[in-house]
Amino acid sequence: MDLKNLLLEVTDRIATVTVNRPSAMNAMTPETLEELQRVVAEIDDSDEIRAAVITGAGAKAFVAGADISLMRDMSSTQARDLALKAHGIYAAIERSSKPFIAAVNGYALGGGCELSMACDIRIASDNAKFGQPEINIGILPGFGGSQRLPRLVGKGRALEIILTGDMVDAAEALRIGLVNRVVPQDELLSEARKLATKIASKGRVAAKLCKEAVVNGLEMDLARACVYEAELFGYSFATADQKEGMSAFLEKRTPVFQDR
Repeated sequence: MDLKNLLLEVTDRIATVTVNRPSAMNAMTPETLEELQRVVAEIDDSDEIRAAVITGAGAKAFVAGADISLMRDMSSTQARDLALKAHGIYAAIERSSKPFIAAVNGYALGGGCELSMACDIRIASDNAKFGQPEINIGILPGFGGSQRLPRLVGKGRALEIILTGDMVDAAEALRIGLVNRVVPQDELLSEARKLATKIASKGRVAAKLCKEAVVNGLEMDLARACVYEAELFGYSFATADQKEGMSAFLEKRTPVFQDR
């Protein structure tokens, strides 16, 4: 795959996607979004890849927002189309059968914060900073920030972050539930890959169903979501992995899942 703004490495069934524009604090461009769309589709379609980690190049930034120099003169229609493009890509990350882990190193602002929130799990380095500073330049979040942020941290905290444009440091992000854990910067990638490897060791079918139950269930009322969970639970009993997993448990051995 010919990539200019991203790096893609696959090792031991784990894909590592690196936004690679360190001279611009890994700021998001339309070209970067196009590449990200292709990479997410490749990961989702791959039989080899079991989990993915997204991070930014260098020690300063995960993704420090969109590239304002490329957005300043956009028309209303162009801005809307760009937002819809990003929404489609970020939704594809959420819908993917593979778990995505954001390894947030440094600044995750605007579209970068929104990219991290589209991932299933977020691990932050101790120097990470999150924010939706769009109000400071006369606009609002356009890549899902006004929707995913309140779902993660609640309406009040989300509005404070969005309306002030203030940044949230790693410790505060952990306290309010924006990230799962905070680790020293030099341990960030190894911790993210360790978690991805642990998830990848589980049965692929069960992992896919777990993600579907959570992601899709959050869009339903509780009663319908519980019925949906029961349907997926029943489906899991029609899989070879269920038979193997339960047999291995009773026989006190490690299961050998067949991903079917």
